[in-house]
Amino acid sequence: MAMSTVTESVTESAQRDLEVPEAPAAGSVETERRHRKERLAGALRIFGRFGFSEGVAGHITARDPELTDHFWVNPFGMNFRHVRVSDLILVNHHGDVVEGSRPVNRAAFVIHSAVHQARPDVIAAAHAHSIYGKAWSSLGRTLDPITQDACVFYEDHVVVTEGGGAIVLDESAGKALAAGLGPHKAAIHRNHGLFTVGHSVDEAAWWFITMERSCQAQILAESVGRPHLIDDADARYTCEKTGFHQAGWFSFQPLWDEILRSDPDLLD
Repeated sequence: MAMSTVTESVTESAQRDLEVPEAPAAGSVETERRHRKERLAGALRIFGRFGFSEGVAGHITARDPELTDHFWVNPFGMNFRHVRVSDLILVNHHGDVVEGSRPVNRAAFVIHSAVHQARPDVIAAAHAHSIYGKAWSSLGRTLDPITQDACVFYEDHVVVTEGGGAIVLDESAGKALAAGLGPHKAAIHRNHGLFTVGHSVDEAAWWFITMERSCQAQILAESVGRPHLIDDADARYTCEKTGFHQAGWFSFQPLWDEILRSDPDLLD
């Protein structure tokens, strides 16, 4: 059986077991563009609410559905909590702002353009200087399967050591991070922080949120003892049942519903 068929079978089985619904099908280019931008603005607001901001650092991107070598991103220096759909800027893979009046974060361009070019399957990518993610990144270790939540990253995340100690401004550093990420959903960039990707903005944002919390859980657990690890078979099973694309998308929906109700101006 072909690998793609095996993967599809695992995903379909997991969806049946957890009763995870399908994400809405994409409509016209204009409808899909609007959808991605709304979810991007919402995800940025959620990151702000969770305290993932650190000055001007941090960015989430969404590939444009028509201009696939362009992505939408938050403007440089704008508070996550204030971002609206109309504030988002469109950037090409040369770093030019082609729509919008505010500048792009150079690090956002360098990292995200490299990942979007290397991974045609990636619709969205997320990175922020969150406190537990950057603390855990200094250890240069992958997360252990100590909780069911952490198991979504079992055998599907990596540590990237190259270029983590210096601010990522050079394009070669972005390419190194993209190469290190490989086919995985997440990377821990040593001495820098977390980086996650997905087939939707919802998925990429959720993987970041739950990875940050998994870093927090492991730091807390190791501060008082030696955590018991979930065995390989159970960790792999849990990842198959909860770590697929649709599960990531679905886990974000309660957060989207909440931010849409509390911050409806994000749609402006």
